[in-house]
Amino acid sequence: MSRALDDGTTLEILRTATDGTPNVPSFLLAACRRVAQAMGYTRVLTYTLASEPGTSLRAAGFHEDGQAGGGRWSRPSRPRADDHPTQPKIRWSA
Repeated sequence: MSRALDDGTTLEILRTATDGTPNVPSFLLAACRRVAQAMGYTRVLTYTLASEPGTSLRAAGFHEDGQAGGGRWSRPSRPRADDHPTQPKIRWSA
């Protein structure tokens, strides 16, 4: 999460994992939302690649906030290997 969004009341979901069982991704995302609310967070964010449809996020009550991020992290002053997808991301919030 960017420093600008790190306001103390926003939680970012970094990753969930399943064994491929249907509907589990939306179940996990909705559970993360409920836990975040119970802990006092007022906003929950996560990101997908622009090429991903976001079906599970919509089912869990998230809405698309628009394009965010993407690109390379490597800079001449601190070179890094880009092991992550560098294409644009979509921010989702609930």
